[in-house]
Amino acid sequence: QVQLVESGGGLVQAGGSLRLSCAASGSIYSISAMGWYRQAPGNQRELVASLPVGGSTNYADSVKGRFTIARDAAKNTVYLQMNSLKPEDTAVYYCNMRGQRAPSSIMKFVSWGQGTQVTVSS
Repeated sequence: QVQLVESGGGLVQAGGSLRLSCAASGSIYSISAMGWYRQAPGNQRELVASLPVGGSTNYADSVKGRFTIARDAAKNTVYLQMNSLKPEDTAVYYCNMRGQRAPSSIMKFVSWGQGTQVTVSS
C-alpha cells in the first residue's frame, strides 16, 4: 500500500503564495505520474496540474502562469507552488500518484492524499 501525506495548506490573502507538499511512503517501486487536483464546495474535483515522469507538465487554464508543479524523485515528493492566489482558488487540494509497487506490471497503484484546505481571502 502506498500512502500520500499532504502539507502546506492554509489561509492566505489574495495575491499571496502557498506551497503544497505531498510525500509518498510505503511499497514503491516506481512512480509514473504525479498530480494535484482540487475540489471547491458544490463543484466536482478538477485537475490543477499534472507531471508525468519523463513527460511534460500540464496545467488547468485557470492556474497557468501562477502555479508550478515540481517533484523530488529521491524523496517521492511532489510540490505545488501557488503564486498570485485568487479567492476562486479556494478549495481542498488533493495530490495523486500512480506507479508500481513491484517490478511486475500488475503491481500498480493509484493513491490519493487526504486533502489540504486552501482558503484565499479577498
